[in-house]
Amino acid sequence: MYIAMNRFRVTPECEAAFQRRWLDRDVLLKTVPGFVSFQFLKGPRRDDYVLYASHTVWESCDAFVAWTQSEQFRQAHATAGEGKKLTIGPPVFEGFEVLQNVTL
Repeated sequence: MYIAMNRFRVTPECEAAFQRRWLDRDVLLKTVPGFVSFQFLKGPRRDDYVLYASHTVWESCDAFVAWTQSEQFRQAHATAGEGKKLTIGPPVFEGFEVLQNVTL
C-alpha cells in the first residue's frame, strides 16, 4: 500500500471557502484502479493558519502514479489555482510506502 498526503496551511479567514472547495467537488478517485480510501483532515490551529491535509490510500505506489497521469486527475485539478488564493504557499506533498497496516 501507498499513502499520498498533501498538507495545506489555510488562513483562518479562508477556512470556510477552503472546506467548500474540497467538500463540494466531484470525487473522481472512486473511478481509478488501485484507489483504496480518501480522508480530508483538519488539523491544529496556529496563530496565522489552520493545518489541513488530504490523505489518500492506494494499493501501490504505481497505482498512485497512474492516478497522477490519468484523465480523472486532469479533470480533478483543472481549476487548481483559479479563484481566490486560500492557502499560505503551495501544498506540501508527502508520499509513504506502508510497511505495516493493522486493522480490526
